[in-house]
Amino acid sequence: MRGFQGILASTLLVVGLTGCGRKPACPNCGTVVVAATGEPTSIFPPLAFETVGRDIGDMVYERLADLQPGRPTIDEAAYTPAMAASWERVDSVTWRFTLRPGAHWQDGRPVTPADVQYSFDVFADSVIDAIARASLVANISSVTIADSSAVLVHFTHAYSEQLFDATYHVRILPRHIWEGAGPRAQWGEDTTLARLVGSGPYRVESWQRGQSLVLRADSTVSPLPDIRRLIWRFTDDPEAAANLLLSHEGDLLETAALAGADRLATDSAYRLIPFPSANYGLLEFRISGAKSRASDAILGNRDVRRALVSAVDRTAIARGLFGPEAKVPPGPISQLLWIWSRDIQTQSYDTVAATRALDGAGWIRGKSGMRSRGGRPLRLDILVPNTSSVRRRAAEAVQAAWRLIGVDASVSLVDFPVMQQRIARGDFDTFVGAWQDEPSPRGLAEQWSRGGWDDLNYGHYANPILDSLLVAAGRTSSASEATRIYHEVLDTINADAPAMFLFAPTNIAAVSRRLMPGTINPYSWLSGLPGWKLKEEK
Repeated sequence: MRGFQGILASTLLVVGLTGCGRKPACPNCGTVVVAATGEPTSIFPPLAFETVGRDIGDMVYERLADLQPGRPTIDEAAYTPAMAASWERVDSVTWRFTLRPGAHWQDGRPVTPADVQYSFDVFADSVIDAIARASLVANISSVTIADSSAVLVHFTHAYSEQLFDATYHVRILPRHIWEGAGPRAQWGEDTTLARLVGSGPYRVESWQRGQSLVLRADSTVSPLPDIRRLIWRFTDDPEAAANLLLSHEGDLLETAALAGADRLATDSAYRLIPFPSANYGLLEFRISGAKSRASDAILGNRDVRRALVSAVDRTAIARGLFGPEAKVPPGPISQLLWIWSRDIQTQSYDTVAATRALDGAGWIRGKSGMRSRGGRPLRLDILVPNTSSVRRRAAEAVQAAWRLIGVDASVSLVDFPVMQQRIARGDFDTFVGAWQDEPSPRGLAEQWSRGGWDDLNYGHYANPILDSLLVAAGRTSSASEATRIYHEVLDTINADAPAMFLFAPTNIAAVSRRLMPGTINPYSWLSGLPGWKLKEEK
């Protein structure tokens, strides 16, 4: 499920390599140090909510199968084996997954179908309240044991993303460790390292709270990764982490807005690798439902909303916030989503057209230069959390653009919890939000359909044509047909302008030339680290 982000996340990591060579007997050979801004509360997958916690957890725990980066979630060929060696469709609502022969936990115990069944139960538990719980409860009816090496995943209905729901959300957990760990409501307080046992390529060696966490390659993995030891060092200051790299004390850094990129670009010790971010930002309009707000009479008019979008140079905003690689999203999607395309119909920056549209809607400029109609001023407020400088700067740029066409715009900075409460009850004219995509575009229904009014459709936008298109997209099993339909969905949203889509950042990894990276999966950018190579030290 797409998650509303309090601040547009900029994961900032620095990796440093020891200069000890590659001799097998050297205990520190292949050590990589990761400096992260912020320490996760947990790396146990059902309880891992922070990006850095999921990054670490993905080194320790496995899914049944992995979705290849950039591939459609409805394409059955887009998945590669992980904990499961193979899978097959049994009928329209059942899949069979056969576990990898010899799969075992890092304590030596074999992985069993009972572990898989137990894992799905934990992720769907309302007490645990994992991020993907709603999708699992809505779509998966049960998981049963087929035999000594396989499980059956049963779905509530036939749909095209069954394989995605069966594999993407759930990491497999050791039942023999957690079954006796006490009430699940208390798991979040459990700091016992001995319970952090997975089946992945790295195992937890130590965790000094407030300082560092160490992973070591599982000696039973074959072949062993070049990077034998991973050390996360936790800091509160992103600039301090960036300075480690800039002072040549680190070898890799990743962020949505790379501090010091100009200096690193000219440093021969590094190369910069851009890749798309899962985030995008928007300014959403409150279209209806807040009867006490005067803005309903303004923003309920489609032509006015389109004029407000056309009046803003969104390309300048995106690049001003995130650099030249940032893009204006062609709708409410990030660059990572497989339906992204330049062919989607969007509104261009055109202040002349915006002015003409507002005149036509009866909003006329007065002597002050501001517009009014029937004595009512064209006045709008932009709600922004005071914790996000990115959103504040975006709001201020929109405010300045609107004032040039006669719109009296204000920016209200509030505490993030206050902003969440106001958005939930519809107490806003507009707000600047940041969202993070999952690989599936089905989250569009939660944000923009009539059925999403009680979910994430905070602006109460509704269009029955859009709703029918979303249903059709969810039913097709053809990736090309789904892409075509989703493009119609985005064309419809852009034509109605229930929001202004502002920025889709591009992440940047600054990589030391001593490190030879493989494929970067933008949804979990460190997940490929076990396959990365280290050059021989001289």
